[in-house]
Amino acid sequence: MTRFPLGANPWIWHSPVGGGALAEVLPRLAGWGFDCVELPLEQAGDWEPAATAKLLDTTGLAPAAVIAVMPPDRNLVRTDPGTVRATQDYLLRCVDAAHAVAAPVVAGPVYTAVGRTWRMTPAERAAAYAEFRENIAPVTDHARAAGVRIGVEPLNRYETGLLNTVGQTLTALEGLDTSVIGIALDTYHQNIEERSLPGAVHEAGSRIVHVQVCANDRGTPGADHLDWAGFLTALDGSGYRGALCIESFTAHNNAIAVAASVWRPLAPSQDGIATEGLAFLRQALDTP
Repeated sequence: MTRFPLGANPWIWHSPVGGGALAEVLPRLAGWGFDCVELPLEQAGDWEPAATAKLLDTTGLAPAAVIAVMPPDRNLVRTDPGTVRATQDYLLRCVDAAHAVAAPVVAGPVYTAVGRTWRMTPAERAAAYAEFRENIAPVTDHARAAGVRIGVEPLNRYETGLLNTVGQTLTALEGLDTSVIGIALDTYHQNIEERSLPGAVHEAGSRIVHVQVCANDRGTPGADHLDWAGFLTALDGSGYRGALCIESFTAHNNAIAVAASVWRPLAPSQDGIATEGLAFLRQALDTP
């Protein structure tokens, strides 16, 4: 099976993730044997790209992706023009940061705020998808010029009403440049919304541009009931050759913990989420 690069997200320990958090976490990830790291960018100035690029070079970690964050004031659909422009500007800054540190992808729910849900008729849903395509266009144009891809992440039904499944996401992306924009898969969300993890991977196919992994409870990969063998085998067959990044969270943060509904520790230790998850993924990828 393909030896996918394995990474982790500093959100396991910190939020927001600033330069100081990166200086603390990245050397530890490298020491544990990770290949790469996700770089969350909650606000455009949270970390400085030149200093982050130097830290990546020093530790030997590759930048797997810049992770876009969508709080209540960021929306590209069913909102006012000023909010659309501000959200586009934020996403453009994410692309600039990814380009500056040589990250190949900006990934996240780049369509509307996490936690924003509403009911839609089929016609209203189609209109919302058309609005998303129109409003993401300046971002994809900028990403194309920067050599960066956009990974659109479907979320579970409790975190968005717009894109829950791979099928919905593919519909929303119809007509957009497949070389620039695709799907970011997250095992936590697909476990809730898809009939099977391998099925979700097969449906997404060549459109997968980034992958996040965690247990069904958002904790340590492998400490769960997920079909990891099926998921990894399907991913290997899809042609995806990017990173698998452990994304989990600390419960001790108002913004991210509330957005992700993390009300309790997800493992005996935050370090264990990373180190035990890494060991599990290595073993799973080494299994014929």
